[in-house]
Amino acid sequence: MKTKTIAVLPYDERWEQDFEQIRRELQAALGPLALRIEHVGSTAVPGLSAKPIIDIDVVIRDYSLFGEVTAALKEIGYQHEGDLGIAGREAFRYDGKEHLQKHHLYVCPENSAELKRHLALRDYLRAHPDAVRAYSRIKEEGAALYPDDIEKYIQHKSSFIEKIYRETGV
Repeated sequence: MKTKTIAVLPYDERWEQDFEQIRRELQAALGPLALRIEHVGSTAVPGLSAKPIIDIDVVIRDYSLFGEVTAALKEIGYQHEGDLGIAGREAFRYDGKEHLQKHHLYVCPENSAELKRHLALRDYLRAHPDAVRAYSRIKEEGAALYPDDIEKYIQHKSSFIEKIYRETGV
């Protein structure tokens, strides 16, 4: 089995358009079940180097709606994968989405600690250009040092992220 190489690329303005295309498809399927559909992760921060994968959090009121949300997502090709070890965030994989940019889809209740962390990191970076430059360097360095080891790549950047979480109080 071939190991995927971690590719961290310079920011691409098309990532916002890619998110909007995915968001429109999700919104059409989910309607009022989704309170918001948030573009999170590195591709949501102008100027930030990133793996070219759009991270999306579908925000729902609470888990009482989760069955309906899962059914609606299944209708358009998404399958629930569970929380993958992170409470407050349900992951979905997909098939047949060649017309969309590669993406990670999560469903989070609006009171989810993980959602708060995603938004805090995104919003902090959007407001702090120096942090964007520093984080870009760390991510590029991690990809160069650990091109075939996602766990070590994540570990390499984790202290920077944790520092932001402490600063934002999440």
